[in-house]
Amino acid sequence: MSVIWHDVECGGYAQDLSLWRSLAADHGDPVLDVGAGTGRIALDLAGRGHEVVALDHDPALVAELTRRAGDLTVTAITADARDFDLGRLFALCIVPMQTIQLLGGAQGRRAFLECVRRHMQPGGLLAVAIAPELELFEVVDGGLTPLPDIREVDGVVYSSLPTAVRADREGFVLERRRERISASGSRSVEQDVIRLDRLTGDELESEAQAAGLHRAGRAAVAATDDYVGSEVVLLRA
Repeated sequence: MSVIWHDVECGGYAQDLSLWRSLAADHGDPVLDVGAGTGRIALDLAGRGHEVVALDHDPALVAELTRRAGDLTVTAITADARDFDLGRLFALCIVPMQTIQLLGGAQGRRAFLECVRRHMQPGGLLAVAIAPELELFEVVDGGLTPLPDIREVDGVVYSSLPTAVRADREGFVLERRRERISASGSRSVEQDVIRLDRLTGDELESEAQAAGLHRAGRAAVAATDDYVGSEVVLLRA
């Protein structure tokens, strides 16, 4: 089920693809995609001739990515971004869609940065997308709601509706209502909650420097009607 919900909520996003394509063209192979999911970016880059290693902690997502890759030059690996050993070095490592803000605070980021540093070629580039701030909202009875993400699979309709983004001392809490409507009309509902750590570009650069990485500039991914924008922190090995 994680595959379907990942596709519903993330699969249609394309605003950042031009940036990752450009970085891969400039820096070469191999490329490490951290938090690869079902392969939204990894398969796109591999389809353009790049050699990609795709890493995710969810075995179901990795298995689906492998199936979708077919004959493309993609190696999909199940591993924790804070603790992996791939036995090779990369020219480019990308961390899209605020994945780094899901690693459990400064300690988790430190483990990731030290780990990825060991996997970078001399002069290689690490590109990390973050959302320093999120627009806060909460849907209440009778209030306006964002549009849901919807996908139909084998006659079953899946709908994921954002219901709140709240701030707390440590970061942001994102809440969604997931609904599944079968072909016979039966309906099930579940709540999904994700926490993003609060993180600025300056903080990430400072943490990266402590791990042996160096500032290499910033890039930006513009917001869309359905997705927040990202600041992309560039770090050089």
